[in-house]
This record gives sequence, structure tokens and C-alpha cells, in this order.
Amino acid sequence: MGNASEASWFSQSSSFLSTISKEHDILMGTTYFTFGILSLVGNGILLFVAYRKKSSLKPAEFFVINLSISDLGITISLFPLATSSAFAHKWLGNETTCVIYAFCGVLFGLASLTNLTVLSSVCWLKVCVPNFASGSKFSSCHAYLLIVGVWCYSLIFAIGPLTGWGRYGSEPYGTACCIDWYAPNHSTAAMSYIVCLFVFCYIIPCIIIFLSYVFILLTVKGSRQAVQQHMSPQNKIANAHTLIVKLSVAVCIGFLTAWSPYAFVSMWAAFVNKTEVPPFAFAVAAIFAKSSTLYNPIIYLVFKPNFRKSLCRDWLTCRRTLCACICKRAPAQKVSFTLSSQRRREECNSTRLSNGLPENHGGACRHCQCSERDTGSGGCGPETTPQRTARILQGSTHSEMVVSQLSNEMQSDFL
Repeated sequence: MGNASEASWFSQSSSFLSTISKEHDILMGTTYFTFGILSLVGNGILLFVAYRKKSSLKPAEFFVINLSISDLGITISLFPLATSSAFAHKWLGNETTCVIYAFCGVLFGLASLTNLTVLSSVCWLKVCVPNFASGSKFSSCHAYLLIVGVWCYSLIFAIGPLTGWGRYGSEPYGTACCIDWYAPNHSTAAMSYIVCLFVFCYIIPCIIIFLSYVFILLTVKGSRQAVQQHMSPQNKIANAHTLIVKLSVAVCIGFLTAWSPYAFVSMWAAFVNKTEVPPFAFAVAAIFAKSSTLYNPIIYLVFKPNFRKSLCRDWLTCRRTLCACICKRAPAQKVSFTLSSQRRREECNSTRLSNGLPENHGGACRHCQCSERDTGSGGCGPETTPQRTARILQGSTHSEMVVSQLSNEMQSDFL
């Protein structure tokens, strides 16, 4: 009896071999690898920007950070094994690894989906309910409580198959694991689990997200018309309205694009006819679902001005630091050049003293070792311009003086 129960858990994939062509597996592996790198970079940048501006984060932005954490959870726990298994054309783990993989996929996937739902509701309250947006109606404490609720809600559905409510097993295409979508054909508990999963984790979130952003767009449209009635339009308000519209449309399209194919294929296999669902359809739907880890950070980095400005500021700082590291040889070369110039200047002065010339004798002459071009380029001393001198007879002695040192009257007489 126990052996039969254990065998039923993985009756669909006892050998964990791929059921699609090797070319399709290579395509999936390449796609997963690309998505994994881009998701790691995008969510990492988003978390870095959030950390840099942590003192100025708003409560609603905590959900963006939580979304990035759940997306990183998918990237780290699913993509490495999914990519390597796709290239190997078979599942590289065992049954225990399959259960852990499926648990992480359901937990982090539902956390991202539920987080988007809560975020849309918070945005609707802030935009459409003025009393909620003003004052301290929504504080950081409220945001933390909702985030804890998101993870608890996701954990309920992730633990369900471990307690007998539903099952975990291999995907129909063989190189990944998730919920056993064929289980409702021979288990009432599995059927009830998938029905609840479909209703509470797809249908209701879709309705909430859609209605939230519809009400937001209607409110923005009415506010824009009120602004346009004034003689001087407020550009900042108009820009904020445009931003809200773009963000709303992007979130709705991204959500439906990522999760609708997988929900449709899963329900088709669970309640219609599993033999009519090709395994490659599940593979394509899984790619769409995992793409949510890629576009979520892009949406918020592109359409959130404060995140974008902070990212640009940090990028400029990193670029200045990099340039400073590359160019730090320049001061060393300047010091070496200065020391060399000082050495040559000392040699010139020594030569002048040995030839009986005064120490402050400047310029290039036949007594100096330095060439005339060196004196003009800073080789032996500062560049000196030629000065006009005059020989003056005082008594029986002649003396030579610079014209600029003579009195104005003597200069006029001399010139």
C-alpha cells in the first residue's frame, strides 16, 4: 500500500526523461539561461537602488522590493536546475529534488502574483481614495503586515501538496517539476486543490488587478479634465497622470502575458483531456510564467521616476570612480616628471656656478647643459621671456641693467 502511494506521486515521470525533442530542450535551456542572467541583473539593480534610497522609501514601494525578492527566489531556486536539465534532455535531480523544486516554484511564484495583486489594491486606494492617501492612513507598519500576509497566503498553497492536498510531480515535458496537473483525474483532493488554486490564485487576482487599474485610469482621466479647465495647465500633474497610465497598462499586460498561458494549459490538462495537451505547450507556458521575473524589475525601473533617478545618480558615481581608478597613473607620471625637472634644474645651476655665473642666472645659454627647447618646455626651469637690457656708464665703470628696472624718465630717454 505504501509502495503504491509512493509510486503514484511520480507515476507520470518515473525516469524523469524529456518528452519533447532535443532541439526544443536546447531552445528552452538557452531561454532559461538568458532569462536567468537578465533577471539576476535586473532584480539585483532594483534591490541595490532600493538599498541606496532606503531612508526615503515610501510604504507602497516596499511591495516593489518584496516583488524583487520573490523574483530573485525564482531565479536562484529554479533557473539553474531547469537550465541544466533542459540541456541534458532529462531531469538531473531525484524525487526529493523534484518536490523541493516544485515547492519553491509554487511559493515564490504565488508570492510574486499575490504581491502584484496587493500592490494594485494599494495603488487604487492611494489614487482613488483621497482620505487614504492623505496623512498617515497607510504607514510602514501596514505595509509590513500586508507583506507578511502575502507570504502566508502563498505558503498555504505551497504546503498543501506536502500534506496530501494536491500533489507535486514532474511537468509533462519532463525536465522540470511543479503541481501534478493530471492528479484530478484520480483524486478528489487534488481536484479541489487545483480548483482553489485556479480561483484564488488566478481568477480573483486578475479581477482585482484589472478593476484596480481601471478605477485608477478613470480617476486619472477625470483629474486630467479638471486640470485642463484651468488657464495654466499643471505640467507636473499631467506628467504624473501619464506615468500612472503607463505603469497601469504595463503591469496589466505583463501579468496577463506571464500567467494566462500557464493557467489555460493547466486547466485544460486537469479538467478537459490530458491526452490532447502536447507537452511542448506546457514548456512554452512555463517559459511565459518564468518571464515575469524579467519584466517586473524593468517595469518599475523604467516607470518609477525616483528609482530611475537614483539609478542614474549611482551610475554616474560608479563611472566617476572607475575613471578615477583608470586615470590615477596620471598623478604618478606628473610627480616623476616634476622630480626629473628638478634634477635637471639642479644640474644647470651647478654648471652655472662652476662657470662663474650667478645662481639666479636664467634662460638658455652656452654655459647650460640644457637645450633651449628644454628651457621653454619646463625641462630646466620656468620658461623665461627675453628681456631688453641697457649698458649704463657711471663714472668710469659700465653696468648692465634690465630696461624694465629703470625709472620711467630714464626708460623714455633710452627708448
